[in-house]
Amino acid sequence: MIYQNVFLESFGTFLPERILSSREIETTLGPVYERLRMSPGRLELMSGVRERRLWKEGTPPSIPAVKAAEQALKESGIPRDKIGCLIYGAISRDFMEPATSSKIHHDLRLGPHTIVYDLSNACLGFINSILNIADEIELGRIHSGLVVAAECAESLYQGTFQLLLNDPMITRETIKPHFASLTTGSGAVACVLTHKSSHKKGCRLLGGTVQNASEHYSLCMGGDPSSSGLIMETQSETLLNKGCELAKQTWELFKNELHWNNDTPQRIFTHQVGKAHQQMLFKTLDLSLEKDVPTYETLGNMGSVSLPLTAAVSLRNHPPLAGEKMVLLGIGSGLNCCMLAIEG
Repeated sequence: MIYQNVFLESFGTFLPERILSSREIETTLGPVYERLRMSPGRLELMSGVRERRLWKEGTPPSIPAVKAAEQALKESGIPRDKIGCLIYGAISRDFMEPATSSKIHHDLRLGPHTIVYDLSNACLGFINSILNIADEIELGRIHSGLVVAAECAESLYQGTFQLLLNDPMITRETIKPHFASLTTGSGAVACVLTHKSSHKKGCRLLGGTVQNASEHYSLCMGGDPSSSGLIMETQSETLLNKGCELAKQTWELFKNELHWNNDTPQRIFTHQVGKAHQQMLFKTLDLSLEKDVPTYETLGNMGSVSLPLTAAVSLRNHPPLAGEKMVLLGIGSGLNCCMLAIEG
């Protein structure tokens, strides 16, 4: 995929005030740790996640999503009546029906002509949504578009705590699939995309590549929320290995498509999983860790929000130089992989 006319004009971000440390999680799970003779500090040691953030209990994702979107719209300077498409690309939703994007569209006071829908693809929903809107702009169907997402990890913690504390049969082996759930966090991000004719300060979208390995769809699976909260099980070690294999295949295709090499990107943004994922991914792709922009230590894994929010924060704190080339390396359960090239 190569684009000639699309810019990621602006980002907006919004984070919860509440901070939940890995130590606090282990205190809550104290009875389980004691029974299984597990040492405190294990969670941070294994994942590299020191803390993450959570919304106030009961917060629907549309509320922080709108806050992130308002910031992105303001910074872009694009009139709201020019937004031809709005996609909500998160895992978390206000409700199953209608689309959460409908409420966000209403709260943002966008025009009645706007195409509005949700797009769900685990941690890649936001990045896939960028591609959908980029296609619409490149084909001349719309002038500008908005992608927004907000993830709410509160129900996942509630369900995981209840399961682990109330299961007398839990063992050191059967607890492993639930550790990834304890590294998640909440957050919101938005991005305005526009045609080059309205570009003022954003990054040009150069192109990208997608690949999948759907034979591994069962390595990370979560059910529907219930009265006991959301439960997710992750085969972390296998997911890490198979995910990096898929990333390697995608990276080779990506470099061929963009005519890049391993030294081309000056900044690298990745989906934030944890320390082991970061180190193995960069080793597998033969990329320099010095170019990485990690946020997992203090924000954890925010699902679809992790990659774009990491990029947004980096670009805000360190505006790109003219011609600076950067890459977004996205991977999500399924398995699905998407890599996008952008240029300052």
